[in-house]
Amino acid sequence: MNFTKMHGLGNSYIYINMFEENIPEEKLAETAIHLADPNRGIGADGMILIMPSSSCAVKMRVFNNDGSEAKNCGNGLRCVAKYSFDKGLVHQSQFSIETLGGPVQATVYPDEQGMVQNVTINMGQPQLKRSQIPMVGTQRHDQVVGEQLDISGEMVEITAVSMGNPHAVQFVESIENAPIMAHGPLLEKHEAFPDWVNVEWVEVVSPSELHFRVWERGTGVTQACGTGACAAVVASVLNGYSEQDVEVTVHLLGGDLTVTWLSEGNVIMTGPAEYICTGAVYTHS
Repeated sequence: MNFTKMHGLGNSYIYINMFEENIPEEKLAETAIHLADPNRGIGADGMILIMPSSSCAVKMRVFNNDGSEAKNCGNGLRCVAKYSFDKGLVHQSQFSIETLGGPVQATVYPDEQGMVQNVTINMGQPQLKRSQIPMVGTQRHDQVVGEQLDISGEMVEITAVSMGNPHAVQFVESIENAPIMAHGPLLEKHEAFPDWVNVEWVEVVSPSELHFRVWERGTGVTQACGTGACAAVVASVLNGYSEQDVEVTVHLLGGDLTVTWLSEGNVIMTGPAEYICTGAVYTHS
């Protein structure tokens, strides 16, 4: 099976062109686990399928390195957009991508050689109601802003945002001292989140600049999380640290993204996408 390994700010996945390849549905989870394994496979944060779509230009399916399927992936979307344009699956610079979290709009910026370097994704509107995250609680239609959660006897304050996948955002004084390894796995599978949750820590530098770290559900610590960066900006506005229509630079471990939550509702994310390598891998029969 042919593959392409790509990354968005160090968040790497194995990309499979399902216009040419075929993986049975019942084999998808174990294939993702195998490919993501750095010792017996290729090594990555997971596997992403680029597929035909009946409603959009292409379809994206995302599998974490534990075999679980995610509804969305911001860094993955940029890589899918780059691959789709570079490889001729699409021919327009603006096109739609189907995800389990809903359709999104991509704009690619090819260089003089016709290769895409940067991609803008219109991530759509954030979902903010408790029931949309989803998060347990009686006030199903309320927003979750600055809510206290108990993790092993310690109280932490989170703001919940869904960008097609769930996020629990915390604000900290120092990103370098954020308790990522200690609290990440506990919050990821906290009983308040029936579908588990991506966990983010944010240090506010200014209304237009954030430091950011992430623990992704099904994966753990990663270099970057595009939907998480979007959730961080939305949470910053909800908590009064920033404002809508302000372009915010989000500093991730793997590099920077620019994110704007527009007053008309949509969240716009721009950043790079890059190839690492291509090859062929033996699959289990």
